Amino acid sequence: MSAFNLTSSGTSLFILNGIPGLEAAHIWISIPFSMFYIISLLGNFMVLFVVSKEQTLHKPMFLLLCMLALTDIGLSTCVMPKALCIFWFQSKHITVDGCLTQMFFLHAVTAMHSAVLVTMAFDRYVAICDPLRYTTILSNTRIAKLGLVGLIRAVICVLPVPLLLRRLPFCSNHVISHTYCEHLAVVKISCGDTTVNRMYGLGITVVNTGIDLTLIGLSYGLIIRAVLKISSKKAHQKALNTCTAHICVMLMSYTLSFFTALTHRFGQGIAAHVHILLANLYLLVPPMLNPIIYGVKTKELRNKLRKYICRI
Repeated sequence: MSAFNLTSSGTSLFILNGIPGLEAAHIWISIPFSMFYIISLLGNFMVLFVVSKEQTLHKPMFLLLCMLALTDIGLSTCVMPKALCIFWFQSKHITVDGCLTQMFFLHAVTAMHSAVLVTMAFDRYVAICDPLRYTTILSNTRIAKLGLVGLIRAVICVLPVPLLLRRLPFCSNHVISHTYCEHLAVVKISCGDTTVNRMYGLGITVVNTGIDLTLIGLSYGLIIRAVLKISSKKAHQKALNTCTAHICVMLMSYTLSFFTALTHRFGQGIAAHVHILLANLYLLVPPMLNPIIYGVKTKELRNKLRKYICRI
């Protein structure tokens, strides 16, 4: 059986098979996928445009919304153009370098997205638990520095993933049963020892997600304790309303993320097409809904968005 190693196979190709078992329905599946992607791009670019244009929105909270919008655009754009090419034109081939590049950016942006959610939880904690010191604790410069730390963490943690894959041999099976180069999907088709790759991927996921969820849980635990001490019912309701949008976004993102990760590793009884569909929806639905949620729940942003929409 012939095998190639990624370290010396610049001309070798992988084949992205799309959604196994639903090849005949690819065209129909592409309709909602493309609509979700377009809505996601329009919504997130609108948030970026409005915040950049409105001086009154140049605050830490809205800077974080811009970071979230950028990661949302990155998440869906990493995979959707190639997925739609598979659905529309049967363009299933992808070069090894292209596959590893897509994998790196996808997982790095996912890690960055999680870091932004942690920073947003910290922002809400300071706003509710220590409002008098909010402007001194969280300036735009400090938020930018926290964003840079999240980016550096994402790059350092994810960079070994494609580098470790390059050492693996791949035999006759070059077909990836997925619409994009997800780490485990590529690892599964290797004919070499993938223990290190699997352990590193699982370790990074558990450690990073565990730390992020712990920090978010700690922030909201302190927020809930502070809110329960508020005697005024109106102030109590206002404090909770400031967190509603972030809680919705956080639950949606982490729930879908956990479900796709767990089914990939432990869901052998789940049909392949179900897993692949959910893995794609995880990269489409939150980026599409996030600007809608924040547009509805954040009064300042909602008013500015309405002003620009009425001009169209």
